[in-house]
Amino acid sequence: MSLFLLLWAEMIISLSFSTSPILGLGLAPSPSPPSTPNQNLTNSLHVVVASALNEANDVLAHISLAKPSDPRERAALSDCSEFYGLSVEHLSQSLHQGPGSTPFDVQIWLSAALTNLDNCRTSMAEQSVAHPVFLYNRASELISKALAINAEAVGPGSREHLSSWLPDGDDVREQARGGDAVVVAQDGSGGFRTIKEALDGYGRRKGKGRFVIHVKQGTYRENVEIRREMKDVELVGDGIGKTIITGDKSAKSGFSIRESATLKVIGDGFVARDITIRNTAGPTAGQAVAVLSISDRSAFYRCSIDGYQDTLWAASNRQFFEECQIYGTIDFIFGNAAAVFQNSVIYARAPQHGQKVVITAQGRTEASQPTGFSIVDCRFEADPNQKQAVRKFKAYLGRPWRDYARVVYIGNYLDGMLDPKGWMDWDNKGDTVYYGEYGNYGPGSGTKMRVSWPGFRVIRDVREAQKFSVVNFIGGREWLPQSGVPYSGGL
Repeated sequence: MSLFLLLWAEMIISLSFSTSPILGLGLAPSPSPPSTPNQNLTNSLHVVVASALNEANDVLAHISLAKPSDPRERAALSDCSEFYGLSVEHLSQSLHQGPGSTPFDVQIWLSAALTNLDNCRTSMAEQSVAHPVFLYNRASELISKALAINAEAVGPGSREHLSSWLPDGDDVREQARGGDAVVVAQDGSGGFRTIKEALDGYGRRKGKGRFVIHVKQGTYRENVEIRREMKDVELVGDGIGKTIITGDKSAKSGFSIRESATLKVIGDGFVARDITIRNTAGPTAGQAVAVLSISDRSAFYRCSIDGYQDTLWAASNRQFFEECQIYGTIDFIFGNAAAVFQNSVIYARAPQHGQKVVITAQGRTEASQPTGFSIVDCRFEADPNQKQAVRKFKAYLGRPWRDYARVVYIGNYLDGMLDPKGWMDWDNKGDTVYYGEYGNYGPGSGTKMRVSWPGFRVIRDVREAQKFSVVNFIGGREWLPQSGVPYSGGL
């Protein structure tokens, strides 16, 4: 890049957001000087995202060369390799937007890129591994600046496109829509006996549409991964409690949080329906994930997600949960996705002595990230099999895992086991969070004794609540029709 263009790129960023110079711009594409305000915005974003991509690729290259002997360090770097790889993919998406992409799409992808870098650091901390020097680059700072730039372009109209593709109902082969449908059955009546075997055939499929895997009734003891390249995969079971995917990996048994997941979903456009996913490690095993979803535009319909601590890791991107059952003890819905939970039941289980039940641990790190958990028309109550045991523990709607945690409860039934304060503190982050309640009912719904944090609000205006609907919060009208999953667009 010429000296003039280098100075021009640095001037854009420093005048708008920071006085610090940009490093690593040498590989960034050379932009043309801006001629209009909109073009200025676009060129500024292009320069910053390209620079962040260079930085993330540099870290990924260092990770690939690292040969640690310590097993904990190997596990942490394996996590970081995946997370940085995902960040590179999302930054590339943001830089080379496809037809029909909107500023809201870009904001989601940039947010996911930033979240994945944070997930790498978290894995390092949880494995008690010192951060290698190459992790201290400027990718996170640059992505934060890109989020701030792009936020100017994001408006209500950028979140949705009307789609002419309508769902076809529950028929498995019809849902394939020109793709492939295969059957998994333990008794040999299908094409495959395990889900992994069926997924291994993804690259050999003939169609270009959805890849539907009908998993017949049975208990499948396997850890399933929908890899990055596996787009538009759909797992269809025979019903909750009939088709069961189960595992028991946990922090206590030596696995990282990522590695503990019974079902790990990375490929975009994933759908699961009529299926149970469990992690049976138990309440004494520490962090043990049943479902980890990094998939953009992923949907879970009539699924049971069953575990104890850290049951559901809604890690990043856009996610939707309809008519699901989610079981857990501590932080059992966590991560930094833009996720809506609708018409579902959230079941509290008994944690260990001295612990508390905490539903959410949301991980938003920047005010400009379009992420958070919107919980709408759901029920929060004790696990029917543990009612007496659970009621001995205090329960909370959430605690802020990161500074800008955002969670709203709208129109839900809240059980009386909920502590009157409602929310649990975590390192005095109450000033910057967004925690809201609107129109809830039940014995735990009273708000008079709720926390007095500046970031907590009892939402009074329906227009504020509507910001967290399926259509407005995750742009559901644009992509949920393709999934075939029913939803209510408003509140």
